[in-house]
Amino acid sequence: MADEPTTDFLRTVPDFRFLTNHGNALLIIARDPRIRIREIAALLDIPERAAQRIVSDLTKTGYIDSTRQGRRNVYSVKSDRPFNLPFQRDVDITALLGMLSHIGDSGTPTGD
Repeated sequence: MADEPTTDFLRTVPDFRFLTNHGNALLIIARDPRIRIREIAALLDIPERAAQRIVSDLTKTGYIDSTRQGRRNVYSVKSDRPFNLPFQRDVDITALLGMLSHIGDSGTPTGD
């Protein structure tokens, strides 16, 4: 078959995410501040309780703020917070959001 090499390649590629669930949750919240925990969990393919813990961690460490509007929470990302990168301390959330906002749906830079 013509696509056997592709299938073999996909079986040998490790299954991992480039960013942690915490990083991905932060990006999801930045895109949709009114998102529900249930939706975060579904997008990350994790249980709701794990998504609650992640949002709680992000709130406790000061990466997001949460305010109540009616029956739901509305989040705001504190983009001036630094990443805790072991190799570079001066990179903040704004830098990550800026880089990732330039990636188009095809997964390639848009060239803006």
